Amino acid sequence: MKFCALRSRILLAGVLALAIAGAEVGSAAAFELFGIKLFEREGDDDADVIGVPQRYDVVFVESGDRDVDGPLKGASALWKDRDEPAAGAAGLLAKARGDYRSLLATLYSQGRYGGAISITIDGREAADLPPDSEFAEPASVRITVTPGPVFTLREAAIVNQAPPPVDRDDEVALPRDEGFASGEIARSGAILRAERLSVEAWRQQGHAKAEAAERRVAAAHDADVVDARIHIEPGRRAVYGPTGVRGTERMDPEFVRYMTDLPEGQEYDPDDIKRSTDRLARLDVFRSLRIQEDDRIGPAGELPLSVIVQERALRRVGIGGTFSTIEGLGVETYWLHRNLFGRAERLRLEARMSGINGADPRDYTYRVGATFTKPGVFNPNTDFVTSLIGDREVLDAYTRNGVALEAGLTSRLTDDITGRVLATGRYSLFDDPVFGEREFVSAGVLGGLVFDTRDNPADATEGYFAEFVAEPFYEFTYGNAAASFTLEGRAYYGFGEDDRYIAAARLKLGSLVGPSIGEIAPDRLFLAGGGGSVRGYGYRNIGVIAPGDEIVGGKSLIEGSVELRARFTDTIGAVVFADAGYVDESSFPGLSGDLKVGVGAGLRYITGLGPIRFDVAVPLNPGPADPSVAFYVGIGQAF
Repeated sequence: MKFCALRSRILLAGVLALAIAGAEVGSAAAFELFGIKLFEREGDDDADVIGVPQRYDVVFVESGDRDVDGPLKGASALWKDRDEPAAGAAGLLAKARGDYRSLLATLYSQGRYGGAISITIDGREAADLPPDSEFAEPASVRITVTPGPVFTLREAAIVNQAPPPVDRDDEVALPRDEGFASGEIARSGAILRAERLSVEAWRQQGHAKAEAAERRVAAAHDADVVDARIHIEPGRRAVYGPTGVRGTERMDPEFVRYMTDLPEGQEYDPDDIKRSTDRLARLDVFRSLRIQEDDRIGPAGELPLSVIVQERALRRVGIGGTFSTIEGLGVETYWLHRNLFGRAERLRLEARMSGINGADPRDYTYRVGATFTKPGVFNPNTDFVTSLIGDREVLDAYTRNGVALEAGLTSRLTDDITGRVLATGRYSLFDDPVFGEREFVSAGVLGGLVFDTRDNPADATEGYFAEFVAEPFYEFTYGNAAASFTLEGRAYYGFGEDDRYIAAARLKLGSLVGPSIGEIAPDRLFLAGGGGSVRGYGYRNIGVIAPGDEIVGGKSLIEGSVELRARFTDTIGAVVFADAGYVDESSFPGLSGDLKVGVGAGLRYITGLGPIRFDVAVPLNPGPADPSVAFYVGIGQAF
């Protein structure tokens, strides 16, 4: 790389690893490339400097190539921070020195190894300036980058490349498919990625200590090509040795070892280590944890492991709330014990009050409950869960007082699929304007499968979510057997720089097979409308029109939403959306009724716990009890 306007220049014969025709950079700080620090001097640190603010004006001389100029500007601290003064003259000089490194790395990432970088402050090259330099107020900064030609790979070789894996789960992308091949642009990232992939390919086949023994990269400036040769040392094949546990206080270390699930003698696999770490994290007991591999493989190929943990506080209390102009205010709180008996048993007590939209507490909805979870029954991926919930629900369609009991198992079947099977029992007393006061007692079995590849469940930018739930049950009051089925899918697609824009969609289908609507508990029937359903309509106010224009639930449901989300800053975003819902009195919808559609927009304030949501929605075909406009406030995306 050539730094123009520098006084001295070192000519190197032939090739230099990754940099030909290098330059003496005076007092410029070192830069790092491919893990190698170049031009480093002892004590040459860009320490933060506190002093009189140094204002500066900066001009970035563009090359005319938008694909080059954009990334270069994004890499320059001087350019990005141009509206803020530097921390004194020394701080301005430190920014300039840092920019040499950043701009150089950016050129290398685009396969440009023969460019020129000049950064001048008040007309003097920053690399030549002493640390105690003084500048005008404001200083005049000029950044000029000549990108130079694009270099291509002439040789791209992996010495000791891993053989093709026998197990499909051990497959790793081939370096040549990731840009490390003869004739491809010699991007620095492609070379580094080829090294990582080559090491990972051996690790996936049990070679825990595989490493890059040598990396030889040479640029030939006379031909604008790069020769890259990476030598991999796979080391010995390893199996799991004994697993030690350190740092436990209340937790049983034997249980931690059991939940790690890395049996001695089984072939080493880095995917196993990640799954073990994720499984231990899901216990929600540890503030920090890591699985540390021993430095050496034993004489029989055994690799000892250590699980090092730090426990969280045993108890946790939380509080939350929602608000909408239709549903009113909702508040909830919970108390959680993370580790009742030393094996991560969790007890959660919760209380919730919602529908606070008037002065009469009898019109509010209440819920109290307790849930107990015991992890690691039968195998480390299976939990026993039981809950007892009592609640009072007040809707326009009905008022219900009831209690529900569930008990069963949940299991993580794969990295993306979770299943559950629960025995259920319900008692409910209903009062509604169509059928009057009725009592229902039922027992059944609930089964469900969840497929989830979202990158962030609270604010997804990519991935898919799908859930199927089936619940056959028997209702004793009327002597009827019935079954309820729901299927919901969600998809997320991010686009634009840093996924600033997200297209999201949701579709939910429901069907209930069994007796007539009059002999089914109203809370088992389908209703739509509200903040988590079809925004703009009354909460659970989309249903079947009964005599007297009363709303009752139906036996089938179609519900969907589309959203376009945009993030303007790291904390501020906005959405536009459309929701739709349809409820039919038959088990298979005939689409003979009205499809209810709501549209709107909203703002998002991004926090570490998820976005705070403020939405405004308008129903396009409202009913008599629906508003003309509705407002919603909550935490987390709508879906």
